[in-house]
Amino acid sequence: MKFISLLAGTALVLSACAEAPSESKTPAPKPAVQVQNPDWSKDAVIYQINTRQYSEAGTFDAVRKDLPRIKELGVDILWLMPIHPIGEAKRKGPMGSPYAVKDFQAVNPELGTLEDFKTLVQTAQDMGMKVIIDWVANHTAWDNHLITEHPDWYTRNDAGEMQHPPDTDWLDVADLDYSKAGLRDYMTESLLYWVRDVSIDGYRCDVAGMVPTDFWNAVRPKLDAIKPVFMLAEWEEPELHEQAFDATYAWKWKEAFQDLVNDKADATDIAAYYKTYQSDWPVEAMRMTYTSNHDQNTWDGTPFEIYGDAYEAAIALSFTGQGLPLIYNGQEGANDKRLKFFEKDEINWNLNSPLNQLFKDFAQFKTDNPVLWNGSWGTPMTEIRNDNSQAVFSFIRETGDNTVLGIFNLSDAEQSVSFTDELPQGRYTQFPNERFVEIATYTRMTLGPWEYRLYSR
Repeated sequence: MKFISLLAGTALVLSACAEAPSESKTPAPKPAVQVQNPDWSKDAVIYQINTRQYSEAGTFDAVRKDLPRIKELGVDILWLMPIHPIGEAKRKGPMGSPYAVKDFQAVNPELGTLEDFKTLVQTAQDMGMKVIIDWVANHTAWDNHLITEHPDWYTRNDAGEMQHPPDTDWLDVADLDYSKAGLRDYMTESLLYWVRDVSIDGYRCDVAGMVPTDFWNAVRPKLDAIKPVFMLAEWEEPELHEQAFDATYAWKWKEAFQDLVNDKADATDIAAYYKTYQSDWPVEAMRMTYTSNHDQNTWDGTPFEIYGDAYEAAIALSFTGQGLPLIYNGQEGANDKRLKFFEKDEINWNLNSPLNQLFKDFAQFKTDNPVLWNGSWGTPMTEIRNDNSQAVFSFIRETGDNTVLGIFNLSDAEQSVSFTDELPQGRYTQFPNERFVEIATYTRMTLGPWEYRLYSR
């Protein structure tokens, strides 16, 4: 059933502006996308694995043994933090940062052997999941063999000395210089190696925007020539989607929701994020929405600290709004501590937590409703305007015979709301209890603090 407002022209497609732009202003064209998103990413949910902290053993084999449980969550793509040997020179902490790579073509023996990793990859793929690994192209450890074999591949300070990445406190790594053709060839071959010889399915590229975009653009077709890959950039730039990346970080989504929780924003700022997404980003661009990851957990806090009572609403919107959802290992087990970054610090698992079932339910809800799928496979959100828009964000995603209606109280107080735009009336199934609900055209409802309601048909 198509959504049609009784008031002509009142249905607000999120890409539309509040008022018509003047004739002198021409919107900037969206980047033309050449990337072919792999078909298996259409309804994907990503699961990030911090192998060191995942278990007491902290090994590939320990993760492999837990794959049935991860699969049951509804996960499609496993993202493993860097699997490579960690540098010892200028190391931070007793175990160092996984992002200080000593050898791009080897595995960290603390995690297991290359054969252990291959077994993990093959087992996951046999179960219908894909595997991507973290790739740190911007810098190396100070004792990476490239330091002595190719010192000309590194940037220099004014004194002519190798340097850590400028304007950072990453003192444990040395900055690479991508004006050097030899470096580009070496890094390209290393990326090809893991796809060609180990059969991984793509990469999450650390600080991707600090590496020239033309490098990524040149690498992507070479990877796709081996097999269709999935590329996730830790960056936020529409142009990265033109020739290189399937997905980028939705930093502005995260910031908007956290500002909202801290009374620095309201529901209209969430609506504005989605408007900008639709107006400025290619339809194929997947934006990774997340409520935790390795950086956020360690440096900013656990989701319980950051979101408080709004945590479940944030999860719900990350799965049902336009975006590619991420689960960071331990979220489903209600991990309640900030994991140390440079030393062993195992996740606190509590798989009896309601969050475990909640993530399963959302992953299934996303799969069951094609309007919620990623990129061009899904359907853009259309805002349903209401009389309480500073507190309540309401939207619809629909196509053909599939409709999802979302109503979110994005405040810490009870809110009553009615709708300026006509609600698409009829019989719906409410998430997650699957009971049938009749939606009337001008339904009025009251929602508790941070309460959300999701209806589908």
